[in-house]
Amino acid sequence: MGSGSWSTNVYDAAARYRAASGTDAFAYSDHVRHSAPRHTWRAHQSLDPHGLTLRESRDSDEHPDSLAIAVLFDVTGSMGGVPRTLQTKLPDLFGLLLRKGYVRDPQILFGAVGDATCDRVPLQLGQFESDNRMDDDLGNILLEGGGGGQMTESYELALYAMARHTALDCHEKRGRRGYLFLIGDEMPYGKVKAREVRDVLGEKIRHDIPVQDILAELKRRFHVHYILPAGASYAGNTEVLTLWRRLLGQNVIELDDLDAVCETIALTVGLGEEAIDLATGLADLADVGSSAVDTVARALSGR
Repeated sequence: MGSGSWSTNVYDAAARYRAASGTDAFAYSDHVRHSAPRHTWRAHQSLDPHGLTLRESRDSDEHPDSLAIAVLFDVTGSMGGVPRTLQTKLPDLFGLLLRKGYVRDPQILFGAVGDATCDRVPLQLGQFESDNRMDDDLGNILLEGGGGGQMTESYELALYAMARHTALDCHEKRGRRGYLFLIGDEMPYGKVKAREVRDVLGEKIRHDIPVQDILAELKRRFHVHYILPAGASYAGNTEVLTLWRRLLGQNVIELDDLDAVCETIALTVGLGEEAIDLATGLADLADVGSSAVDTVARALSGR
């Protein structure tokens, strides 16, 4: 994993093929949802966390300075538009990271989060990829559209998997943390439940783990950010924002336009890597013709 290079031409060719053949970018999700009863739904085998060992971001001759970037998003009912927006904006994300020199060798993992108390597929995790296989991972995500309606989803289970089941050369070789973005509109449950770790990952742990403790583990290898976009059910909710700010401090981003999510991620990484300051990043957005300049400025100013 992590070999090869991103090609916008390949991405565009795949999009043209899907348009010509009448195939949706999320073909696996469409197939599962329209051909099988809900109680049989499963994650695509490439994203299934059951039996997960490690998701690795590694250096290679082709990519000697790898930097891990994980983007995990809520796929419950209130957040169904996020993966589709990410899929359409991928070229913008890579264009900024690479062409503007924010990162030399980004490796991106996509994942999806649901609710382990009621969903069939509460966690999906791709691989860290440097090329167009990340587009394939997005396309294999099952958009379950579930959730429990209690203003909580199983974000803590995703944080557990990323804390205990990733290996990053940027951290192990160079002491640099990767970046993890969690896009959602609700709160985590208060603890990682041993029962859910067993059921979803097939792994035995002796005790439940408070969410604060698993976040402390995760932060040793990732800069962790939470993005709450406009249009979600709990956008602007004080309880949700207060809880995440207590957990993550200034790394909570309110975004008033979901279409700006890839630009926001790219500039956050660029700022974290000290490749740019905010003014330079906003000028870069204007240079590439992005319409997200004002939105990103509001989201990232004052942080």
